[in-house]
Amino acid sequence: MGGLLLSDIAGRLNAVVEGDAAIVINGVAGIRYAEPGDLSFVSQARYAADAATTKASALLVAKDWRYPVLAAVIRVDQPEAVFAEVASWFAAPAVTYAPGIHPTAVIASGAVIGSDVHIGPYCVIGPEVSLGDRTVLVGHNVLGSGVSIGDDGLLYPMVTIREYVKIGSRFIAHNGVVIGSDGFGYDVDGQGVRTKIPQIGIVEIGDDVEIGANSTVDRARFGKTRIGNGVKIDNLVMVAHNVTIGDHAVLVSQVGIAGSSSVGHHAILAGQAGVAGHLEIGPGALVLAQAGVTKDVPAKAVVMGFPATPQKEFATNQAALNRLPQLKKRLAELEARIAALESPRG
Repeated sequence: MGGLLLSDIAGRLNAVVEGDAAIVINGVAGIRYAEPGDLSFVSQARYAADAATTKASALLVAKDWRYPVLAAVIRVDQPEAVFAEVASWFAAPAVTYAPGIHPTAVIASGAVIGSDVHIGPYCVIGPEVSLGDRTVLVGHNVLGSGVSIGDDGLLYPMVTIREYVKIGSRFIAHNGVVIGSDGFGYDVDGQGVRTKIPQIGIVEIGDDVEIGANSTVDRARFGKTRIGNGVKIDNLVMVAHNVTIGDHAVLVSQVGIAGSSSVGHHAILAGQAGVAGHLEIGPGALVLAQAGVTKDVPAKAVVMGFPATPQKEFATNQAALNRLPQLKKRLAELEARIAALESPRG
């Protein structure tokens, strides 16, 4: 779209401009990378210096923002959320997929295809697959026997969904997602030789789930691996067999969850967090980045580090650890003094 007057943007937001309302806004950008003609936002005091030096022509700020800003300002309740809305006004038109089946797609007999479905080039759909209305397979997607996907699904290229996986409505899977591959299970004999344990369970995914690129969700050894409603999974996440993820939980990039663990509703696992097997992360818990969880985490707890420890305890321990060089030096001085006092006089 073309540029918008800052006054028009403020009008759409039911807000007022502090500064030059006649500025033309041509796009949006992060506060450190914005150029004249851009709109940006700031919501945290730690970015006050950036707000004072940004090249952006205008900023969205919280209503109680009290730090210096050279740009024009629009005050709103939630600057980050409002910025996302305004950014959508400047975004390129969304790609749409017309209903239809590409001639290169291979669809087994017995598959049930809903209305207004788009099946792109080189898709392979197995027997007894069920696709809900308006679902889109962009291309090079493989759906194994008995897979079901609800209405309004969107599978980007190279997504593979193995046999008997059940998925709800409004599902989004980004490039390279694999759902329903075998869990990592083997018997080991006395000589260390491993024999594969059949993985005969399924994966079940609720409504409004989004899974990022190259993430994997393993099928259960028996029973089901379960992803609840509204769960958001980032890129490069690994969910092992028989894991349960509660509604509206968030798994950030490179999280790994070992078999038979559970993550409670609304819990958040930050980047590169790892969870050992057969553990429970309570509802609303926050596992901070790179934490290694080796025991259960209570509901609403905040843990960090390895092994994952309550945040305040970890901070106390880390402060003590940082003092070790000083303590070592002090100990050496005390030992020298004691040695001098104990040495024979002569």
